[in-house]
Formats: sequence, C-alpha cells, structure tokens
Amino acid sequence: MRLRNILALLVVAFLVSCGGEDKKKPSYNSKTVKKAAVKKAPETKKATKKVVANDDPIDLNNKGIGPFKSVTLGAIDQSMADKGQKLFKTKCSSCHRTNRKFIGPNPTGILKRRSPEWVMNMIINPEEMVKKDPIAKQLLIKFNGSPMANQNLTEEETRAVLEYFRTLK
Repeated sequence: MRLRNILALLVVAFLVSCGGEDKKKPSYNSKTVKKAAVKKAPETKKATKKVVANDDPIDLNNKGIGPFKSVTLGAIDQSMADKGQKLFKTKCSSCHRTNRKFIGPNPTGILKRRSPEWVMNMIINPEEMVKKDPIAKQLLIKFNGSPMANQNLTEEETRAVLEYFRTLK
C-alpha cells in the first residue's frame, strides 16, 4: 500500500514537472507521427538548407509558424539572457539540457541551425509547429514522439530565452 502511494506521488511529480498551464494538448500516436513523416517538406533556398552528419537539418530561412515574423539580433543583452536562463531552468530543463541530448534537443548552437524566428515560434507555439512545420515534424520523430510542452511564455519571455540560447557555447 505504501509503495503504491509513493509510485502515485512520483507519477504526479513527473507530470507536474513539465509545468505550464496547458490547455488541451493534441495526442500523438505512431500513426500521427508516420503521417507527418510521409508529407514532403517545402523546399527553401538550397544555399542555407543542408543536413549535417547527425541528420539535423540546417535551415536558416524557415521562420516557423507563429507570431514571430522578423527578429533583429544585435549585441547580446546580458540582463535579458540572465532572465532567459532563469526561465529555461524553471520551464525547460526538465526536458532540455544545454550540454547534451535529453528528452528534447540541446539548445546549444541552435542559431547555427535555425532562424531566431523559428526558435521563438517553436517555444511559443509548439502545438501548431509540430503539426505544420517540416523541421518540427522531423524533431518529433527523432525524439521518439515526445512533443514539446507549451509553457505559455509571453513574447517577451520567449525573446529572453532566445537571448540566453545566444550565450551558450
């Protein structure tokens, strides 16, 4: 009886650790993932789209699907990056690690593979990105059908997380 209570508590703790006030999440089963894999990705400029040895596509033209259409990056804003680091630790670190692949991809060097708009749209709009964006669909398959949880960040918080990603080496 006591073991059952402990197991139940661990399951609840795990479910809560992904955080956020999630609205109804779409379910992803193997049929959904296979259908996503069959659809052909739209072509972008060949000069910036390539695949590196680990099958991680590089596409700096894809802006993703969501509110971010144009992001201008200047010098790193360290106070914004610090805020982003705190948000990452509280909202994202249960699935992402900055030093290795985990449940989700490692964000280190992400801006060498994706546009800033794509990264921010993936953070703020993961449900629609996984349904409609070809790279997000590939990542869903690569990471065993584990969809990214919507952490309900504001646009300002999402920008802070991007700024933190810029500091990762």
